[in-house]
Amino acid sequence: MRYTPFLLVSIAAFVLFCPALSHAQSSADSAAIRATALDYIDGWYAADGARMERALHPELAKRNVFSDSAGRSRLIQMSAMTLVQGTRMGGGSRIPAAQRADSVRILDIFGSAASVRVRAATWVDYMHMAKYNGQWRILNVLWENDPPRR
Repeated sequence: MRYTPFLLVSIAAFVLFCPALSHAQSSADSAAIRATALDYIDGWYAADGARMERALHPELAKRNVFSDSAGRSRLIQMSAMTLVQGTRMGGGSRIPAAQRADSVRILDIFGSAASVRVRAATWVDYMHMAKYNGQWRILNVLWENDPPRR
C-alpha cells in the first residue's frame, strides 16, 4: 500500500491530537470547579455547613505554615470535619460584608485534577481539586494569611 503525504500527515495529526482530547476540559468543568470554590468560600462567609461540605472531599487536608514568636515554623492542620463544623458554628459570618472577597482563579486543569487560587478576606487559599465520582471536590488547601499591617 502506498501512503500519500496527506494520509501520513493526517495519521500523525490524529496520533498527536488524540491524547490531548482525553485531557481536554470543557467549559462545564471550569464552571463546576469555580462553583466548588465558591461553595467553599461563600459557604464559609454564610456559615452554611452544607454548602461547605458539598465542596470538600471527606479526606480534605487544609494546612497553614506560620512562624511562632521564636521564629520556628509551625503547622496548622484541619480536616474536612473540622472545617464543616467550624463553618456551622459561624465560620466567617462575623467578617463584615465589605471585607469579604471571593475571587476564584483556575490555575491549571489536567484531566481530573485542578489547581485553584481563591482570594478571600485576609488570606489566599491554594486548592487542589479532583473530579471524584463525577463531582469536583477540594482535596487539599494550603492557605496564607495577609502579612500584618504596620
